[in-house]
Amino acid sequence: MRRIRQSFEEQMEKLEQRLLEMGAFVEDMLEKAVRALSEHDVELAREVIGADDTADDMDLEIEQHCMRLLALQQPMSKDLRIIGTVMKVIADVERNGDYSVDIARTAIKLADVAYFKPLVDIPKMADLVRGMLRQALDALVDHDLQLVRQVITEDEQVDQMWDRLRKEIEEIMQEHPEVVPQAASLLLVARYLERIADHTVNVAERVNYMETGELTVLAPSHGSDYDASGPQDQAGEAQ
Repeated sequence: MRRIRQSFEEQMEKLEQRLLEMGAFVEDMLEKAVRALSEHDVELAREVIGADDTADDMDLEIEQHCMRLLALQQPMSKDLRIIGTVMKVIADVERNGDYSVDIARTAIKLADVAYFKPLVDIPKMADLVRGMLRQALDALVDHDLQLVRQVITEDEQVDQMWDRLRKEIEEIMQEHPEVVPQAASLLLVARYLERIADHTVNVAERVNYMETGELTVLAPSHGSDYDASGPQDQAGEAQ
């Protein structure tokens, strides 16, 4: 029995390590996508788009690992919460990779366009969001609720940045109609970053559930988007 438990714990460690690797991969996708946007780098944007298949493969691999652990081992109740959390978390991480691809596609679309103002706020948002993702996954592996609370605090900062940037860009669009197509694309990028932060909050809330056994809405901005089936995005589909 001891050897079986030791083998299970080793497999759990591998699972957590693979999840961290997937998170780091998606974080790198986001960094490159925003850099491609800032530097008008089409090749870098295409690299991000090509990386999406790898992120999808990692998602599937981790899911299959979870299923094998459930089928072949004898996980205890806390183990079941961890495995269930990982299966939920990878969906949010994979979605963040999709948003990174969306940003990369916008970078290609705007590659030949001179920006009407230097890109400062979007890279700042991206740096904050990337840090949130790293902290949320570290919280899962380290069972650290303090990191969970930090993610929630930083999500509020992202929401504030999004609100300020949205208002600024909308005013520019009203005053300078000639930049509306470009401004609308940049506004969408900022929205993607805000959504990545929301998906990362989903991760943090799942970690909180894993540790406490209580599925609780931690981020104030998520309160109106939550029902019995889980968080919802603006269009109404489950995150």
